[in-house]
Amino acid sequence: MNHSGNTIENQHGAQQQGAVTVVGLGPMGQAMAAAYLDAGYRVTVWNRSPGKDEALVACGAHRAGSVAEAVAAGDLTVLSLIDAEAMYSTLADVDLSGRILVNLSSDVPEKARAAAAWAEERGASYLTGGVNVPPTGIGEPGASIFISGPREVYDAHRAALDVLAATDYRGADQGYAQLYYQLNMTMFWTAYTGWYQAVAIARANGLTAADILPYAQYTADSMNAFYTHSAPPIDADDHDGSAARLAMCAASLEHVLHTAADSGVDTRILAAHADLYRRGVEAGFGADGTTRLLQLLRGQA
Repeated sequence: MNHSGNTIENQHGAQQQGAVTVVGLGPMGQAMAAAYLDAGYRVTVWNRSPGKDEALVACGAHRAGSVAEAVAAGDLTVLSLIDAEAMYSTLADVDLSGRILVNLSSDVPEKARAAAAWAEERGASYLTGGVNVPPTGIGEPGASIFISGPREVYDAHRAALDVLAATDYRGADQGYAQLYYQLNMTMFWTAYTGWYQAVAIARANGLTAADILPYAQYTADSMNAFYTHSAPPIDADDHDGSAARLAMCAASLEHVLHTAADSGVDTRILAAHADLYRRGVEAGFGADGTTRLLQLLRGQA
C-alpha cells in the first residue's frame, strides 16, 4: 500500500498498492518486476542495457529514461544487480536522499555492509536481502528472502517485499542477510556438485541420471535427519564417535574416491573431501565423531 493508504486503479483495472522501482532486469529482476505488476503495483523499470524491459512494459510497467528517474518514481527501489558493488556505478550520480533501497543482489557479508554504509551516507534508507529461490520461484509459495538492516525500515516495507517471497528478518546487521544466504549456498553448491559427480560416475558405468534419480532424492531427503541429529552435539562440542567414527567415515570416502578414479572420472573434488577426513584421522581424531572436522575447517587442529 502506498504511504497515503489509498489504492489507485492501473490501466488493467487492478487496484495498485503503491509504486515500486526495479533496477536491473536480468532473469531475477524481470521476475520481481512481473510479480509486482501481478500484485497491482505501479512498476518502474530500468536496466543499463536496453531491450530487457519490453515484455514488462507491454504488461504495464513504466520504462524510465534514466536510473535517476527510475529511483525517483517509486516509494521503494529494489536492486537486482550482479553484486553489491555494482550499485556504486549504477547509482553514482543519483540523488538518494530520502529514498528506500533494497539490494537483493548476491554478495559477501562484508561487501553488503560496505554497500549499506555507502547508501546511508548518501541519505538513503537501506536493506540487504538474500533471495533463496531462482527467478522461477519469485512470488511462489515456499519462496523466502533473508532481510537485514534497520527494523523500522523493514517493518514499513515488509508487505511490499513479501510480494516477492516470504521475508525472514535476520537483524539490524546489514551483512547478516548475505551471511545466511551464503551459508545456504555453501550447502547448495556442494550438494549440487555432488549430484554431478555421482552422475558422471554413473554414466561412466553405463547408467543414466534417470537411473539414479530416485536414490539421489532419497539421499537428499535423508540429509534433514543428519542436520537435525548433528546440530546439538556440534553446539555442545560433543565429539562422541560411538555412532559413526571419523576413521570409518574416512574409509568410506576412500572407497568413493577410488570408485571415481576406477571409472575414469575427475577426482579432484572428492580428493579434497577425502583429504579432510584423512587429516582428521592423522590428527588423532579417528575414534571421535565427524564433528571433530569443524576444528580442522576452522584451523584449530
